[in-house]
Amino acid sequence: MTHPEHTLDPERERLAQRRARAKLGWYFHACVYVLVNLLLAFVSARSTHAWAIYPALGWGLGLLLHGAAVWLAAPGGTLYAQLLERERAALRRPPAA
Repeated sequence: MTHPEHTLDPERERLAQRRARAKLGWYFHACVYVLVNLLLAFVSARSTHAWAIYPALGWGLGLLLHGAAVWLAAPGGTLYAQLLERERAALRRPPAA
């Protein structure tokens, strides 16, 4: 059942779907990161050197960048929306003479 207040025009619906898929992808990435690094930490704890911190840090940086792209810079994200509005405001102003 579709409620009129929840319907969007097709362009906004595609944007909403794309944003939801990107956020779901980040959640999946974060879950895999946690599970794999827990396994690596367990294996590392059984050896003489605690090496599991290196893949956790490297992959953690990748997860951080992925999160920044999804949550801040993606269309509809906070940073993107602020920059877009700033550019729109700049274009509305008359050119300096």
